[in-house]
Amino acid sequence: MSEAELNRIAAALERMAPAPMAAPDFTSADAFVWHTSPDRLEPVTKVSRVDIGLLIGVDRSRDTLLSNTLQFARGMPANNALLWGARGMGKSSLVKAVHGEVRRQGLGLKIIELQREDLPSVARLLNLLRAAPDERFLLFCDDLSFSHDDQHYKSLKAVLDGGIEGRPDNVLFYATSNRRHLMPRDMIENERSSAINPGEAVEEKVSLSDRFGLWLGFHPCDQDQYLAMIRGYCDAYGVAIGDEEMRAEAIEWQATRGSRSGRVAWQFFTDLAGRKGVRI
Repeated sequence: MSEAELNRIAAALERMAPAPMAAPDFTSADAFVWHTSPDRLEPVTKVSRVDIGLLIGVDRSRDTLLSNTLQFARGMPANNALLWGARGMGKSSLVKAVHGEVRRQGLGLKIIELQREDLPSVARLLNLLRAAPDERFLLFCDDLSFSHDDQHYKSLKAVLDGGIEGRPDNVLFYATSNRRHLMPRDMIENERSSAINPGEAVEEKVSLSDRFGLWLGFHPCDQDQYLAMIRGYCDAYGVAIGDEEMRAEAIEWQATRGSRSGRVAWQFFTDLAGRKGVRI
């Protein structure tokens, strides 16, 4: 092959290769979403969240997570956190509300949302954040879980343990999940029953959640908490309704859905506010 042909091939490969990512402007927003193909951090101008004072029935988790986040935002040691448990009980809402409260207190903490499908790219994201040591970043992965033969969990270790370089000092990781161990129970049991050494077969997968310094459990709410959530929303947004009327309608609403949670409470309130002509 001639030198001219080799030069043409080299030029074609350079055109095909993606351009290196420009250094993001972290002053443009307080929140970002990580995307790949190509790698980029998209600024979020308005974060969808509720005020931390409106989160009812999660007082201990709220106080613990807020304290941990404030420590980190102030440059002190802090733990990665796994928020696990009942669906619709405010796990992701709490993470966003805590970030909002930290910002309200004047601390420059950025939040970056990372999709589970993009975990293989997390090393590139960490290198990007490591290059901005004057900023502090909260990585947030919502609804994190792993299915059978899912190898994404190995990429998560780069966030939690950091490999040979270690996790950047300016990065903290919060995740929410319905599963305490992030893996389906039948997957764990299958590997335990079929392995020569059952303990070693499941240790790598089960111990993944052990790498989170904080475990915060969320449990289904009772009826009093459910009604208190709705009353809190009504008072905060100025929706006028009597206690007896609200109670009757709210209980009927939860009965039609067969469950009671913070999400159901918000869905009822959204319907109520619409019927009352109140914008939220």
